[in-house]
Amino acid sequence: MKLVIQIPCFNEEEQLPVTLSTIPKQIEGIDSIELLIIDDGSTDRTAAVARQWAIDNNFPLQIAHHTRNRGLAVAFQTGLNTALAMGADIIVNTDADNQYPSESIPDLIRPILLKQLDLVIADRQTQNIEHFSPIKKFLQKVGSYTVSIFSGSKVTDAVSGFRAMSRETALTLNVITNYTYTVETIFQASKRNLAIGSIPIFTNPKTRDSRLVKSVWGYVKRMGATIVRIYAMHEPLKAFFYISIPFFLVGGFYIFRFLLLTIIERNIGARFIQSVILGGVSVMLGVVLIMIGLLADLISRNRRLIEDSLFRVKRIELDMIKQREREEDLLAEIKALRADLKVEASAPNPLKSESHHHLTQVEEIIIEDVVSGKS
Repeated sequence: MKLVIQIPCFNEEEQLPVTLSTIPKQIEGIDSIELLIIDDGSTDRTAAVARQWAIDNNFPLQIAHHTRNRGLAVAFQTGLNTALAMGADIIVNTDADNQYPSESIPDLIRPILLKQLDLVIADRQTQNIEHFSPIKKFLQKVGSYTVSIFSGSKVTDAVSGFRAMSRETALTLNVITNYTYTVETIFQASKRNLAIGSIPIFTNPKTRDSRLVKSVWGYVKRMGATIVRIYAMHEPLKAFFYISIPFFLVGGFYIFRFLLLTIIERNIGARFIQSVILGGVSVMLGVVLIMIGLLADLISRNRRLIEDSLFRVKRIELDMIKQREREEDLLAEIKALRADLKVEASAPNPLKSESHHHLTQVEEIIIEDVVSGKS
């Protein structure tokens, strides 16, 4: 069981060593732990600092580079793709600013090891964070509640970036927004009927201002737009139906008003013809919105089929990578055995010659199997 801890970084040379120093070297139930740094176009020594720390601590490290800063969401997706190629069975995502306690990683992955959850999100318990203002705590609670309603999954801290996921979960995620990945991944996992849950953690003291949240209201505006866009993407028919309701209500009111006045006083209808026009236009707009919703729903279903195909392609690619690694390891072992036999073959010995003959036969059979497997 391999665990890959991915850390998206952008100019984090000062904070990164502190974050790396608390990463656990061993976890019960995990055979190997590897570190993945996603260098999102850093202009400082972020990559060099990470590489030097890995050398000093003898820790397996891989670095994925972006030539320019592409944003947190893209860096997260790059991390998932790279971690899967590394053979990760479980992926943990954390931040480079040491906001999240790496000591909680064993607790974060335990529900996945026990096959209880597919996606585990750390709940920062924002009500206990001192540097969060009351309005920020309130908006955080409202935002998580909104995401829970729209996604259909109970999430107590929807925007927490400290999360763990299984290999199968990572294969299903395809982040397409540019701002942040936190909400979109919850929606996607929920629509795939994956088990989502949370565990409580305590955050570390603040080390720097957030680069994602430059102003509370700006963040609320962008996050709100993200939630609406993602919901419309996954539930377009419902989204357009909700939008059409006011048009049907307004149109129905004016048409009903016209009919009622006509019944009460027969000749009054001509004086309120504008009500009929306004009501008719409003109802027609509502119908158009429903039709757009139906069309968007068909497109959404087609996108789901494409995502299913992409999921299968990813699995095939990863299986091919693992098969190729096994073949290379097997051929390396055969070459090592042949080298040992050549060293020992200095003195003539019938038994050794016979062993060498049998090994050659085995090697030929294995190579034939490998070649046939590749073809």
